[in-house]
Amino acid sequence: MLRNVNVGIVADWLVTFAGSEKVIAEFINLYPQSEIYSVVDFLSDESRLLFNDKKATTSFIQRLPKAKGSYQQYLPLMPLAIEQLDVTGHDIILSSSHAVAKGVLTGPDQLHISYVHSPIRYAWDFQHQYLREAGLTKCLKGKLARLFLHKIRLWDYRTANGVDHFIANSQFIARRIRKVYGRHADVIYPPVDVNNFTLQEDKEDFYLTASRMVPYKRIDLIVEAFTQMPDKKLVVIGDGSEMAKIKAKAGPNVEILGYQPNAVMQDYMRRAKAFVFAAEEDFGITPVEAQACGTPVIAFGKGGALETIRPYGEQNPTGVFFSMQTVASLNEAVQHFEAVRDAITPQNCRNNALRFSAERFKLEIDTFIKEKWLAFNNNKKVVY
Repeated sequence: MLRNVNVGIVADWLVTFAGSEKVIAEFINLYPQSEIYSVVDFLSDESRLLFNDKKATTSFIQRLPKAKGSYQQYLPLMPLAIEQLDVTGHDIILSSSHAVAKGVLTGPDQLHISYVHSPIRYAWDFQHQYLREAGLTKCLKGKLARLFLHKIRLWDYRTANGVDHFIANSQFIARRIRKVYGRHADVIYPPVDVNNFTLQEDKEDFYLTASRMVPYKRIDLIVEAFTQMPDKKLVVIGDGSEMAKIKAKAGPNVEILGYQPNAVMQDYMRRAKAFVFAAEEDFGITPVEAQACGTPVIAFGKGGALETIRPYGEQNPTGVFFSMQTVASLNEAVQHFEAVRDAITPQNCRNNALRFSAERFKLEIDTFIKEKWLAFNNNKKVVY
């Protein structure tokens, strides 16, 4: 820990406790005296305990109508909002960003390190998918959305200049940062609470998937694929906007449990024959959690999954990949998994998951910040 250094921590928005918030919690553990800033802060009391009961200094969006339930409707105002947060009293700014947090304004005597979960996905390479899913491809609203996303890209690119050092949560995101901002990013994998998931070697005869039911997670694809394999049982945990669509596709061999508490999900994760993951994620925490339980993963072979899962054919395999987000490709991967599953041991899965522990994250991020702060101060002493 750095002594006598004033640290400010910047988030996009604080509403739920997910991957971005886990990084912030670890920042707070490293710097207990730090202050937090966010566009909005509607964390539950339970989640706030993980932030040492800290509340964020928020923007004007916090006070706008219906901000708590529909904060994302104010996305066009968020670049302005993040720039209004005054962080001038801090020596080091740590931002955890998947949207606008990296755009906070900093000065030449402040070190800004941005941990990026992804450049704004819906503004860059996922723009066309986002517009299709939102039904904004042809209408006037679609044209306005394209104009807004164009302006967001200009702002996002410009504000990259205010970041001294980028950290990416995977090699996949490091490549995105290079493509979008033209900047190098060091890779430090995010913290996964692997100690909260225990190894179970005896598996039962069912597959599991668990996720928010939103389009890009492709739970519909998984359900449709298993419906075509009636001899194989699938358990689905999660809720969201796609629930009705997914239920309509489910056959009698697919059990949809909806939202479940963490303890229930962990129990299913320990007992499952394999965890099925069809999204193209920036990192993907749930496949790592499954492996921490000793459960192999059948995953779409793109994005962060390529870095967190060792496919059959490599040393100490922990799962198999399917190459396309299609029913046929997933079905083929399930058949392949069943043929080679004896070579994928629970202990190998557990050992692989330990590479992404919270303890490892703390050590790596602490070392990185100390090194960059020392170099930053040495550079300030140079007279040109």
